[in-house]
Amino acid sequence: MTTKSVFVKYSAKWLLLFTVLVAAPLVLALIGHQHENRGFWIEFGVGLGFVGLAMMGLQFVLTARYSKIGAPFGIDELLQFHGQAGYFAWGFIMAHFIILFLADSQFWEFLDPRVNLPRALALAGVIVAVTALIATTYWREKFGIIYEWWRASHGLLALFVVFVGTVHILQVSHYVSETWQQIVWVTLSLAAIGMLVHNRVWRPMQMKKRPWKVVSVTEEVDTIWSIELEPESHSGIDFKAGQFVWITLGDTPFKLQQHPFTISSAPSKKNIRLTIKALGDFTSEIKNLETGTTAFVEGPYGNFTLDASVKTHNVFINGGIGITPTMSILQDLKSNNDQRQTTVIFGTPSLELTPFYDELKELSNEINLNVVHVLEEAPDDWDGETGFITGEIMKRHLPDISNCEFFICGPPPMMDVAEATLREWGVPVYRVHSERFNIV
Repeated sequence: MTTKSVFVKYSAKWLLLFTVLVAAPLVLALIGHQHENRGFWIEFGVGLGFVGLAMMGLQFVLTARYSKIGAPFGIDELLQFHGQAGYFAWGFIMAHFIILFLADSQFWEFLDPRVNLPRALALAGVIVAVTALIATTYWREKFGIIYEWWRASHGLLALFVVFVGTVHILQVSHYVSETWQQIVWVTLSLAAIGMLVHNRVWRPMQMKKRPWKVVSVTEEVDTIWSIELEPESHSGIDFKAGQFVWITLGDTPFKLQQHPFTISSAPSKKNIRLTIKALGDFTSEIKNLETGTTAFVEGPYGNFTLDASVKTHNVFINGGIGITPTMSILQDLKSNNDQRQTTVIFGTPSLELTPFYDELKELSNEINLNVVHVLEEAPDDWDGETGFITGEIMKRHLPDISNCEFFICGPPPMMDVAEATLREWGVPVYRVHSERFNIV
């Protein structure tokens, strides 16, 4: 089966399954329902509530980091879909409240503490929690929220919304009066909660059995560091070049601190190299990391990988630290003496701030690799490309794109330009692989 047919077939199945699961509560509610119709707007508002809660429950599936869920898109794309789905879930839940309040003033009693204080507090809490989920995600950096605390609160707020929503449905019981319907709702909610527990409890327990040790910390260029991890008393991990892992540093994996980083070394190596740019509180301290520090690794994840069976011209369009998955792939090509045609268009601020410059030069002498450096600030004797990566630069070095597979990773503005250019050229979406370093 071709890459195109696999992509199209899987995309259709995945989207169909997601749609069916979102709509399933509506079907479940109608089975055996014999109550009198309360009017379009009330029934419509109730339906939006069911859909919104179902989408919130599915958010736990999207973020559970199960490798088989969402392939061949990759977890990066899956989590971006998770973000967009979150906005829709918020919209459905808020519309549920607003429409019912406007349709019948009696629904205001659900928020009246004089009628039922616990219910009023719980439902008001849901409105606050689901809005806080969106606001703290969209404006996290503006609010100055530390990533670790945001990630922990994100899961707890979502858990609260699903729990209260399920209890609310069971208490109202207008559409779930049958015992079997109530069992189904409770089971689905417990499954969502179980995924959170699996991700935050069971996985760290498994990681604790397979510790790693930091054996070197190397400065690549200013603000970019590589750390090498060695497995302790185990064989390491099997990964594909271009994938990433989540790491926790310290004596225990049961910490809020857990961050995703791409492996920049080849799978043939037992040790793994992670290359990290100092961008925040955690990454800024990497340079001070001591050798011998214990680390815990979860993964691998990601689908920013080559298909070994497809001999296309692979084109990597990278900016800054976005070169890391490409380095792993290039080192893997070298390890396997794979001479398929490869082009890297690499944008950096300057020659001094170009990580892996010498390594890329060596690789270009060992495999079928053409490296195009694009410097924002170039030295006087520079005869290469300058400025930013543009469609013109891409076209200049890619005269024939008929047999190209594209891999894009770097700062969002650069990726936006590259992706827009490829769309203008008519490159099919299944031949464009993007990795954005904004995983949540």
